[in-house]
Parts: sequence; structure tokens; C-alpha cells
Amino acid sequence: MVSIEELYKNFGVLADAKDKAGEHQAEYLSFIDAVKGGAGEKRLASQFITRFFKFFPDCAAKAVNALFDLCEDNDVNIRKQAIKDLPNVCKVQPEQVTKISGALTQLLACEDPGEISMVQSSILSLFAINAKGTLQGLFDQIVGDHEEDDVLRDRVLKFLTTKLKTLSEETLDKDAEEFVLSSCKKVLEDVTKDEFIMIMDLLRSLRIMKTVQSRQSLVEIVTTQAELDEPLDLTDAESVDRLIQCIKTASPLFSKNVHSKVFVEYICDHVLPNLSDITSPEGGNIQLDILKILSEISEFAGEIDEPKARIEKLYNRLIAYMPLPPSEENDAPAAANEEPKLEFSYVECLMFSFHQLCARCPGFLTDEDNADRLKDFRLRLQYFARGVQIYIKQLRAALQGKSGETLKTDENKIKVVALKITSNINTLIKDLFHNPPTYKVSITLSWKPITPKSAANQTTTTTATAGQKRINPITFESNGAGGKKVNKNPRELYSPPGGKFSEKAGNFVANRGGGGGYRGRGGGRNRGRGFRRY
Repeated sequence: MVSIEELYKNFGVLADAKDKAGEHQAEYLSFIDAVKGGAGEKRLASQFITRFFKFFPDCAAKAVNALFDLCEDNDVNIRKQAIKDLPNVCKVQPEQVTKISGALTQLLACEDPGEISMVQSSILSLFAINAKGTLQGLFDQIVGDHEEDDVLRDRVLKFLTTKLKTLSEETLDKDAEEFVLSSCKKVLEDVTKDEFIMIMDLLRSLRIMKTVQSRQSLVEIVTTQAELDEPLDLTDAESVDRLIQCIKTASPLFSKNVHSKVFVEYICDHVLPNLSDITSPEGGNIQLDILKILSEISEFAGEIDEPKARIEKLYNRLIAYMPLPPSEENDAPAAANEEPKLEFSYVECLMFSFHQLCARCPGFLTDEDNADRLKDFRLRLQYFARGVQIYIKQLRAALQGKSGETLKTDENKIKVVALKITSNINTLIKDLFHNPPTYKVSITLSWKPITPKSAANQTTTTTATAGQKRINPITFESNGAGGKKVNKNPRELYSPPGGKFSEKAGNFVANRGGGGGYRGRGGGRNRGRGFRRY
């Protein structure tokens, strides 16, 4: 066995030979033999093999395999030395990049944090030599017929998601990014929820995905994963959660040029008619989550197919939360105890979506054969507006003069959100109450941050400060509806009881999150119930 002294002696021979080092193959082979020695010999062998690698192309295969053996050594320090030295081989023979990238990728499954960091650094150094070849080695470990390692798969995806964003355009060129896209499509054939999120995050970060055509291709990928060609089983929490997660993933991609049409149509057809059948196994308000998602994407629905049929399903769900005024014969004292429950959060979402879609099909409310529908809708709008305005008045009174730390209490936060919700509804009602209804107003949904642009377009303020504009009650007569005038002394309408609002409004804040998560993998990968295969 070669000793440390012999290794240094042979190193001196090769160093002194300089460009003629290739004439001393026996000395170089001693370095390869040293990988079977002790710890000191192994560490020197790693450094000396890569130092003189370029002079011995005929020994390349033996040299690389020797370094691979060192990467599997029981001593972590020896492994780190070999991991650090391996990329130097690729500087001499770039064709080795894919092979060495694959070997280093397998080492991402190790447990030592320092070793993982060293592996990541070495892989990153390979990108400067051959980005596409490095990516090939990475993806080979998570795509293919070989036995999968869940830990390795997760770490590879996390590495790609975090590290590719740091590479320059010169390093990760268009050809390499297109390779990432094609490889990710293969990975998406069988993924869990978390993997799907990581991959979509990775794809969105690519420079080639900044064009309209590329964003549209991403939406198509998500559409496939969402299984929109199949009816939705509303009793299957996993199917519902998959739909929600897919829409949330696609939502940032939607614009006036990239439409959410297929998702809006699917929700109208398969979700809204049976919304009450959806329950969350984890106790969250998944019905409200879905309505929030619908309202967020309705703005970019484009020209939907069969608009009247879809809008009617949305309209039917909306009026289910908008009661008619109590009739005169029901004004008995007993009926006074049956107060209608005004679900403001639901109505905000549904009314916003209805407002957006009706702007593309205004005839839904104004066609001659819809006269009875419009009359009924106006009655509901007027009655609901009365309840909204009472709440707004109560909330503004409760918040007036409060600022700073006082507004940061949980109770006041709830009231501020509630004021945003009711003010949004009031603004939409005014637009819909025009004769004919108009669709010009722009609001910011209560759970979305207000940007300078949206603040400029907001027609109704939601802050609780002194000098608030007085809210005019909405009536047929005052808005020129052209229909029957309301009684000058209308019967007493529902007056929401003070003190209950804060309790109800708690849901406005607490239920913003998504539904239940995907089922965990347990001891292995759960494939049959996850995302769809291509």
C-alpha cells in the first residue's frame, strides 16, 4: 500500500515534470491506488488525482471511479474533500459534467449539514462549465425508472427551486431553461401537492416564462393537473383541495391576455350549484375559500362560453345569501324573532364575481324576458343595502377616533376588516342598482392589500376616520329605477343587533387560508390519489 511519504514523493516527480507529467503514469496510478489506504492517504489521493487529471486521459475512468469511492467513504472529512475536488475533473473534461452532477446529486440525501452545503456548492460550480449537462444529472435522479428516494427527490426540487434563481442569464441560458421546462413536465406526471407547488414556483422563476405565450403554457400545465375534464367529487377532500391549490397556483399568471376562463367555468358548473356539500376535514371555511378564489380570478375570465347559463348559477348562489324584505303579512311579533342572517363575506365574493361576469353579458339582467328577475334582484339589493349601511354606521362609530396601537387589537382588526367588506358590498350594490345596471366601479377585495393604483380607483373609502361621507339609502325612487315606487313610509326592515357583529365578523379574518392539506406520504410516496399523469 502506498504511504503518505511515497505519495508526496510521486507528487514531486509529477510537479517537477510540468508539461511532461504525462510521461509518469506509474506515479499517477499510485494516487488512484491510495484510495484504499488510510485517512491521510485518501485525502491526499483526492487532491493529487484531480491536480494531474488533465495529463492522463487514458486513466480518466479509473480516476473518476476512485473519486466516487471516496465520496462514499465512512469518514465525512474524506467525503467532503472528494466532493470539493470532483468539479475540477469537469474543467478538464466537460463531457463528464452529467455523470458527476448525477453522482453529486445523490449525495444531497446525506444527513450532515456541512456535507450537504459542500455538495450544493460543487453542483453550482458545474453550472459554469455546462448548465444543461448539470441539469441533466440533477433531473436524472428524480425522473426515470430507478427506485426513488423521497428525501433525495425533495432536496433536488428544493435545490432547483432556490438555486436556479441565483444564476445569471449567461449561466442559465435559454437552452438550459427550456430543458428545465421539458424536464419539469415529466416530473409533473406524478407529484405530491408540495412537489407541485415547488415545480410551479421554479417554472415561474424562469426568464423564458415571462412572455404571454409562456404564461399561457403554464396555465395549461396547471389545467391538466386540475383534472378539469372530470366532474368534481365534492365529498372528496383531496379532490377539492387539488382544485383549490391548482387555481391558487395559476392565479398569479392570469391577466387581460392570459385568461382564467376554464377555471371560472368549472367552478360555476361543478362547485357553485352544490357549494353547501363541501366541508373541510380540518374545520376551516372551505366554502368561503372557494368563493374568494372565484372572485380573484373572475376579473380575468375573458369571454366565457354560454355566459348566461354560467352567470345564472352564480346569480342563484348569490341571492341565496340575499333575503327578500319581510312581507307585510309576516310583520307579526313572532316573525321579528326570525332575523335573516346576513353573510357579508360570502356576499362580497359572490357579488364581485357576479359584477365582473355580468359586465361581459349585461343582458342577463336587462333583457325583456328578465323583467321579473331584475325586479326581484332590486328588492334584495335594497333590503341588503339597508342592513349593510346600518353595520357601516355602527362600525364607523366604534372605530372613530381610534388610531395607532388601539386599532391593532384583535377586536378592532376584525372591525376594520368588516368595514372593508361592508363598504365593498355597498359600492357594488350602488353600481348594480343603476337603471340599467352598470359595471364601472372598481374595488379592492377586503382581504387583498390596497395598492396606490387600486386606492386611486376605489370609489368608497373604508377607513374609520372623522368626516366620513354620509351613506345615502338606496331606494327605487332615489335611483331612478323606473319601476314601482317604494312606500314613503316603508315598513320597518331588519335592524341587525349590536354586539353580534364582532362575533360573526371573526370569520372574516380567521377563514382566509386554504382548505385542508393533501394527504401525507406516510412511509413512502402516495401516487394514486395525487396529481394527474399526462
